Amino acid sequence: MPLMNLHSAPAFSEFSGGRAGQAYNEPAFRYFLSVDRSRALRAQRALYLVLVAVREGTGRRAKLTNSTATAVFEGLSASVREVDFVGWYQEGHVAAAVLTQGVRAPTGQVATVIAARVRSELSKRLGEVQAGNLRVRALRLGGRADG
Repeated sequence: MPLMNLHSAPAFSEFSGGRAGQAYNEPAFRYFLSVDRSRALRAQRALYLVLVAVREGTGRRAKLTNSTATAVFEGLSASVREVDFVGWYQEGHVAAAVLTQGVRAPTGQVATVIAARVRSELSKRLGEVQAGNLRVRALRLGGRADG
């Protein structure tokens, strides 16, 4: 049985056994991202989108292997809270997480801190060399700039 079950309808993709090993597939992830983004805009609060992709030597994105995707989703899951969620931003190529912000806070270096925390978790699971081939970006969406 393959590690990643990919579906076209909104659902979970399992990357390892059990509830802790579930990530939303692309249609579900994008739906929940749009809902949370609208909510954040109405509340004038920030939302952070973390994107993780593999870079080839040419700089182009590559497909994540099952073992790499499993490690990436485990690292993302370990980097977020229960109210946040993980899934496919681009099925098979870009894993992602959405971190909601419950209060208005200075934005200063939040995206940098989030990306560093994710990179640290990925390094634990993949090793420095393989994690170095990943591109991790944290993007601030919604809300107004408070700091």
